Amino acid sequence: DIALQNKAVLYALLFQAASETMMTIAADPRHLGARIGITAVLHSWGSALTHHPHVHMIVPGGGLSPDGQRWISSRPAFLLPVRVLGKLFRRLFLTRLRALFDADRLAFRGQLAPLADRRAFLRYLAPVRSTRWVVYAKPPFAGPKAVLAYLSRYTHRVAISNRRLLAFNENGVTFRYKDYRRDTAHQQQVMTLATDEFIRRFMLHVLPRGFHRIRHYGLLASSSRKASLARVRELLNVISTPAPEVREAEPVTPPPCPCCGGPMVVIQILPRWCQPRGPPRATDPAGGSP
Repeated sequence: DIALQNKAVLYALLFQAASETMMTIAADPRHLGARIGITAVLHSWGSALTHHPHVHMIVPGGGLSPDGQRWISSRPAFLLPVRVLGKLFRRLFLTRLRALFDADRLAFRGQLAPLADRRAFLRYLAPVRSTRWVVYAKPPFAGPKAVLAYLSRYTHRVAISNRRLLAFNENGVTFRYKDYRRDTAHQQQVMTLATDEFIRRFMLHVLPRGFHRIRHYGLLASSSRKASLARVRELLNVISTPAPEVREAEPVTPPPCPCCGGPMVVIQILPRWCQPRGPPRATDPAGGSP
């Protein structure tokens, strides 16, 4: 509920706490003892379009040693202990959430208005401090390429795809969703929502303007990615595959004018959703418009 009223701040906190948790535990010599890389993607929806903000992460199975002289591989099908990750993630997230409150960076409206009082806010958070936070981690069953293909399908899509929409009529909008509380054979379910409720749920997942939903950390951080990957490939004796050359497209000849048959001239190419600017309006000598 707090995240829904403070999307930019809370989503950024989610990225920050999750990435720092992974980087800190991975660097601990008791676990991996290495500097890892992370690609993180934010999702804000559940299968039924409910508000369910969470971050997916792709993490290589190992990392660079602190001195950068060797590659440290993780154990087979195991990266980091999830219970340790859950405890640190809970502490980092809640500590920084309270810091955001103390810095007056959280807004509380409607039913959440009473949480503007600090004691009420702390009472609201008290139950989750004693609850076990679960960090879900698993190896890629079909290999790294399958994971990248899966996640890439969601990087530029919001909430629901067209193929899940089944009907739109006077009863509302009908669509398919997965109920993960059921066993695998009965997860696929059908739901019908009133049109306004469907629109409300869909609009929950519009991100704040300019918010970056894909972020990179550690070895994959943009500031050092090129050098880090070159070092990793050197240590693993892997040759980088050069990107395929892109041939320059041949100039396209505009079709003839359908009215007079003469050659058409491209005056301006407009980006998608833009409209051409009209000619300047003439003014009379007194400075007024006609």
